[in-house]
Amino acid sequence: MNRLLSILSLLFVILSTSAQSVRDEIAADPRLSGSNHLAYPGPRQERLTPAPQGYRPFYISHYGRHGSRYLIGPDEYAVPVSVLARADSLGKLTELGRSVLGRARQLKAEAAGRLGELTPLGAEQHRQIARRMYERFPEVFEGGVTVDAKSTVVIRCILSMENELQELLRLNPKLRIVHDASEHDMYYMNQSDPALSALKTPRRARVAWDDFRSGHVSVSPLMRRLFNDEAYVKYEVDTLDLAARLFKLASNVQSSPLGEEMSLYDMFTPDELYAYWLADNASWYIGYGACALNGATQPYSQRNLLRNIIHQADSCIALEHPGATLRFGHETMVLPLVCLLNVNGYGLETADLESLVGSGWVNYRIFPMGANVQLVFYRRSAADSDVLVKVLLNENEATLPLPADLAPYYRWSDFKKYYTEKLDAYE
Repeated sequence: MNRLLSILSLLFVILSTSAQSVRDEIAADPRLSGSNHLAYPGPRQERLTPAPQGYRPFYISHYGRHGSRYLIGPDEYAVPVSVLARADSLGKLTELGRSVLGRARQLKAEAAGRLGELTPLGAEQHRQIARRMYERFPEVFEGGVTVDAKSTVVIRCILSMENELQELLRLNPKLRIVHDASEHDMYYMNQSDPALSALKTPRRARVAWDDFRSGHVSVSPLMRRLFNDEAYVKYEVDTLDLAARLFKLASNVQSSPLGEEMSLYDMFTPDELYAYWLADNASWYIGYGACALNGATQPYSQRNLLRNIIHQADSCIALEHPGATLRFGHETMVLPLVCLLNVNGYGLETADLESLVGSGWVNYRIFPMGANVQLVFYRRSAADSDVLVKVLLNENEATLPLPADLAPYYRWSDFKKYYTEKLDAYE
């Protein structure tokens, strides 16, 4: 019994320390609280682990999210402006409220006609990702090898792809570039699965998230900072909706050209930013992670993508100089793919939303703007059947649930066997 209590106490300390670490990270850099709105931070890891002796990189298989963008829906700009403008016309805003209204109007004007489009920062993110990929693995891009790139049919993804390809071609004009964006490939590039999507939010998952959010998030302090009349707020303002929209608007400023000269984080306290992020983190986990509240099946939305990755890799391994396969899409593919692969333990299955952060399930480490998963393949020669693979999450070495005697390198045979069996068991 004493041993059990000691283990439980140690586990509590570990979980508490992990949660405090995330809180401290967000306090030091409020942009992290934006979850999927975080502008790509670049890799933390400058030097990668050398490959086992004699092994050289020869092929890269990749899936990446588009870069920084404007908000997608018109209401994401229009509703905060209209709610605050109406209150201002009635003299119901504080000085901070009027300041926030002015900045929200600027952001709305900047995004006019550009909803959902790639920002200049988003384009630069992909040029830098391509540059680092080329510099880290020059052997993959030697001579006139083929870079086969595909994008979803959404313009911000297409432009993200084109910026990476232009940078690679600048670095090596001999590359043979093949690129496409077609509905023909959407069955794996952006798989539609209405039946699986319908299972995302059963009542128990909705209730659990509502309880979790209400236990952490209070919007009343924010309303008091923005409005000078509590009765007006009570009867005229949908406070939960406005707070959520203002938080999203604040989160995306970092991707906007205006982000160099303004911020909206001054309307939130550090504790509020952490609380809003906690609720978002739990929501993304329920929708795309292996959440036990909805059957832990949502990562299988990317089963076609993973099968394509395996099939394409096998085809390319048979070639002497295969080059690279690049795919460009969305965070709603990157996140469940990472969970399906169980990269860095993100395949975590739990019904306890309070344990997420302490267990290391932190969404902004997975899918910022420009997020990417790179599978880098190594061998000693073109005739060598002993192929190794390393996974990079946002250009940082990551772990897989495979035999780890060579980690962060894994045998391709182990990779293919494990994940093929996992996919077959689901289907």
